[in-house]
Amino acid sequence: MKTLIILTYPNLEDSLINKRWLEELRKFPNKYRVHNLYESYPDGIIDVNKEQKLIEDYDHIIFQFPFYWFNCPPLLKSWLDLVLTYGWAYGSESGYKVGGKRIGIVLSVGTDEKEYSKEGKYKFTIKELLVPFELTFIYIKADYKGFYTYGIEVGSSVEAIESSVAPYINFIDKL
Repeated sequence: MKTLIILTYPNLEDSLINKRWLEELRKFPNKYRVHNLYESYPDGIIDVNKEQKLIEDYDHIIFQFPFYWFNCPPLLKSWLDLVLTYGWAYGSESGYKVGGKRIGIVLSVGTDEKEYSKEGKYKFTIKELLVPFELTFIYIKADYKGFYTYGIEVGSSVEAIESSVAPYINFIDKL
């Protein structure tokens, strides 16, 4: 079963870790399909029917995006608002087309994990900050999991980036 990775990264060239992860995914085109929203919709106008059909074709879906301003990029928020419609994703007998699918969120967080704690700079954990996503996926009856890599910033060592690849692929494969 192939996994769909919905990549929503507005400045992918600036992310060493995400570029490396995508490089690894591309080695296995029979296992993973990467759907880059910023490449598909540079004008921000989303083809809802196309996106819904794409989602229907996969049972494992990963949303991969940078975590900034404690949320997702605006194109992903727009995608969620437009694609997860009443009667398709929820709310009617014929809805819940996403129900039962396994959905994961993948984040690379530049700051150390301790900063995302009650004692840290941001006072909340990443899991707490992602509750709106978790609730969205619960609402549409999908099975949700999250994967977060902390402390990888511009200038991180090649070793640090490489050490994240196996856990990333493992998370996707076990979703």
